[in-house]
Amino acid sequence: MSLLVPGQILLALVVATICFAIGGLNPATIVGRSRGIDIAHVGSGNPGATNLGRVLGKKWGIVVGVLDVLKGLVPTFIVLRTLGIWVALLGGFACVLGHIYSPYLGGRGGKGVATSLGAMAVVIPWAAVAGLAVFLVTLPFVKRLGDASVMATLFLALAGVVVAARADSTVDRGVGVWLVLLSLVVLARHRRNIAVWLGRLTG
Repeated sequence: MSLLVPGQILLALVVATICFAIGGLNPATIVGRSRGIDIAHVGSGNPGATNLGRVLGKKWGIVVGVLDVLKGLVPTFIVLRTLGIWVALLGGFACVLGHIYSPYLGGRGGKGVATSLGAMAVVIPWAAVAGLAVFLVTLPFVKRLGDASVMATLFLALAGVVVAARADSTVDRGVGVWLVLLSLVVLARHRRNIAVWLGRLTG
């Protein structure tokens, strides 16, 4: 499968814009307001499933987490089936960026873990399953969802490097690079968790 030709670039940008807008929809904020709270001003202030779960209970956290996964999964799946892998990579990445830099919340969104998982489940399913497994295995040891997310994302970044390095085709190489970039974006949103770890190691 060839890369995008110039005539497809405008269509790809339109798709990316739509996916960004979809990713920007924030279920945690919507559910929070329906329950009479402003999620941006309670708990950690992060408009994501983890913070909402702490404030409203595990059930609502799970509901929002599933919706965040679907934000990445459904648009990426539709684009993959209709426009192919390269536009799907762009669309999935745009969904995650929309979640993190929500245009409806003044550019401040969640950390992108669940939405990334949804996009990965379409593009590279084994990585999504492996990342989830790393998260579940490390959670009892690190105790915090954010820290377990960092461990899983680090694993996925390394997996992306391996995929890109061992790829036999342009598509596989592109998927590997996409996985690395997606992981780096999510890790950047967890920089406080990483800073705490580094502080413990150096302190």
